[in-house]
Amino acid sequence: MKQYRVGIIGCTGMVGQRFATILENHPWFKVTALAASARSAGKTYQEALEGRWAMQAPIPPAMAELPVYDAEKDIDKVVSLVDFVFCAVNMKSEDIMALEEAYAKKECPVISNNKQHRGTPDVPMIIPELNAEHHKVIEHQRKRLGTKRGFIAVKCNCSLQSYVPAIHPLMDLGVTKVLACTYQAISGAGKTFETMPQILDNVIPYIGGEEEKSEQEPLKIWGHVENGVIVNATEPSITSQCLRVPVSDGHMAAVFFSLEKKASVEEIIERWKSFRGPAQELELPSAPKQFIHYFEENDRPQPKLDRDIEGGMAISAGRLRPDTQYDYKFVCLSHNTLRGAAGGGLLMAELLCKLGYFD
Repeated sequence: MKQYRVGIIGCTGMVGQRFATILENHPWFKVTALAASARSAGKTYQEALEGRWAMQAPIPPAMAELPVYDAEKDIDKVVSLVDFVFCAVNMKSEDIMALEEAYAKKECPVISNNKQHRGTPDVPMIIPELNAEHHKVIEHQRKRLGTKRGFIAVKCNCSLQSYVPAIHPLMDLGVTKVLACTYQAISGAGKTFETMPQILDNVIPYIGGEEEKSEQEPLKIWGHVENGVIVNATEPSITSQCLRVPVSDGHMAAVFFSLEKKASVEEIIERWKSFRGPAQELELPSAPKQFIHYFEENDRPQPKLDRDIEGGMAISAGRLRPDTQYDYKFVCLSHNTLRGAAGGGLLMAELLCKLGYFD
């Protein structure tokens, strides 16, 4: 595999920093351009992040002295330095949509961590183990944009990664309804305990927009490609509540679900343990060897103990048991800034690279 030149748009934010750390020694991708807001433009990456670096690992030395470009004003310069970009910016919604389309129309593929294009019917929202076939809409999107190389592909909401992958291997059993209560880490809000002191000894029972995304986005993931667009699934029926909890990293979910075809606890656990998708079949560099890990212990999974399994790219589940209102209930966990954010975007990029979309 040849090495591809990569840009990080929004490089100073929490997800942008995570992209920097996980791309440091990537076998296929090398960071050659960084961009952020006008406030950071003109500085080196290290200067722009003075007092703001939130990762445990240090700033990658190869990136520390790279210049930071203005994400909006320096598009031509950034595009000249890269084969594609990751985008994780904090801007007004309409500005994000315009920015991503501007890069795509400059023939630069965009792997987006932002929410704005998740509802666009010809923009794939791919979890490589679940719906890799949605890449087929890219050619139709290119026709709409008038591009040959440029396109946008988007990563789903981070909280979905904690429970949608566990529901997916059961879909052929006829999953009819799902209730998911998510308990989301502060890094999902771009915060640390130092920058969000109000979360200490506290739970905040509201995260703007999260419940709607948790209920709607899975239906696109489980949808199908038809006439160049993704047609959303109509089932299962999903309801959700999302809470912010005093945890640094790791989104948990308490999930209840019902099935048309009955299955035993043992069969469901075996389905989870044996589940593999295109990410594993293609041996993508960031793919976990085992996607879903099941714990038999009653007190697992736990964010502090289990969020980093397989480099933070695996899903953990536990406490599967019958329920009195639904058929079954369980708990699950994903690392929200790795599998849920930057890592999920990176894995999607690896899939699209393997399929030739960056050539």
